[in-house]
Amino acid sequence: MARAGTVARRAEALLGSAVVATAPVSGGSICTATRLRLSDGASALIKTRAQAPADFFPSEARGLRWLASTRGAGVPDVLAVEQDCLILTWVEAGRPGAEAAEAFGRALAVTHQCSPAVFGTDSGADGFIGILPMPNRAAESWPQFFATRRILPYLKLARDRSSISAEDAAAVESVVRRIVELAGPDEPPSTLHGDLWAGNVVWARDGRVWLVDPAAHGGHRETDLAMLTLFGLPHLSRVLDAYQELTPLAEGWEDRVALHQLFPLLVHACHFGGGYGARAGAAARSLL
Repeated sequence: MARAGTVARRAEALLGSAVVATAPVSGGSICTATRLRLSDGASALIKTRAQAPADFFPSEARGLRWLASTRGAGVPDVLAVEQDCLILTWVEAGRPGAEAAEAFGRALAVTHQCSPAVFGTDSGADGFIGILPMPNRAAESWPQFFATRRILPYLKLARDRSSISAEDAAAVESVVRRIVELAGPDEPPSTLHGDLWAGNVVWARDGRVWLVDPAAHGGHRETDLAMLTLFGLPHLSRVLDAYQELTPLAEGWEDRVALHQLFPLLVHACHFGGGYGARAGAAARSLL
């Protein structure tokens, strides 16, 4: 469905509205994104991927709808979803701003305050992180969930792909053995975006911050916040300060950032190789 005419026809069939223009959207490495201008003057975004894994787009749609139900951080509306595509309301990009950052921090706190029943998902259905499957079967505690559903699966895949050295993998395994003592105070599950790096944070022209491309699940709220710090975010200190005004973080959270970052670092090692395996090893050793 790569050609514009094919994309437009597919969107028209799903939306029941004429598409009068299309334009490619840059920035995505996993999906092809196209802006649609509809006959009523509105715009939408359609995401496609050749031979997408089964449930790839429906999983994303479920995550967006789940996040929207918290009435916290903004996410685009799902207009249509099928196995081959996802259509969302269009978010017009703008520039980062301090006021928007503070509002985002408070809104993210509201999202995290919504506590699902389990770490993982009620259904146990796997999701996706990037293009990789993401196991979501529930676990009895967060340390167990994070070790067995988030660290170890991607550590194994990174080793299989020669994306992490034996020494770095051993350091990560040492963290897993000590994860109960490293995890900090017990907290109930929070509704997480799950892939909250800066590229999935859209500073919009309307002055709001919108979240896209979720890997939503019930997890530890510090995981989302640690992801935000991993590659940097404009006005991050304002986001965190506003977040903590509403829902303060447990003592010692700064010391646990490296623990929570093991997950995205290992995922990046699996996706891209390079130095991410070494960064995961360094993060693990900083905890030991």
